[in-house]
Amino acid sequence: MKQPVVSLKNVSKNYVLPSGAFCALRDISLDIYQGESIALVGRSGSGKSTLLNLMAGIDTPSRGEIHAAGAAVHRLDEETSAAWRGRKVGIVFQFFQLMPTLTIVENVMLPMDFCNSFPVRERRARAMSLLEKLGIASQADKLPAALSGGQQQRAAIARALANDPPLIVADEPTGNLDSQTSREVIELFTSLSAEGKTVVIATHDWRLKQRFSRTVALEDGRVLCDKESMNADAA
Repeated sequence: MKQPVVSLKNVSKNYVLPSGAFCALRDISLDIYQGESIALVGRSGSGKSTLLNLMAGIDTPSRGEIHAAGAAVHRLDEETSAAWRGRKVGIVFQFFQLMPTLTIVENVMLPMDFCNSFPVRERRARAMSLLEKLGIASQADKLPAALSGGQQQRAAIARALANDPPLIVADEPTGNLDSQTSREVIELFTSLSAEGKTVVIATHDWRLKQRFSRTVALEDGRVLCDKESMNADAA
């Protein structure tokens, strides 16, 4: 039987705030399979970012089990989690988070340097290949500040792919982009799922959901609905 790339079983996440206890996620159970492109949708505060952080091992659940990309993520300590995440999860952020003093190609090489995943002599060539794939190889030796928002997000996607991870997660990756660039970036993500990557994206923009193979809607930390898209192939 086909095994999920990501599996959450009865996952909850609680935070202690100055105002008191806050439950961000409540008893989430979810299986995500290879090649799926998942849109996590919901209003601000619905739990989308928390769910992504748990999948990526950035945060730990208060209760429940999380298995992702071959690891029992809920059991990993901080050091082991960082090593696993570096090789198995590509993360794309809303604000790009490129290192401002490094060139674009150096930014893409960083995950390879951190994980020592490719021989040193091969890293620049691999980074250039990824930038070529994403259409910004001509920007490789520029600093991030010299690029447009859309170009920076493409560079961030290239960086996320550097170690060839099976799982890609992105938190509001189009939040700072215009509508045309947003569509282009989403098409890049969905093309990755067509190549066999598992892609999970949190977005508040319901208009984008038809471009994904599946939509998971969250409300108040619970799964409100989980359904496949009828229009993903046509989008």
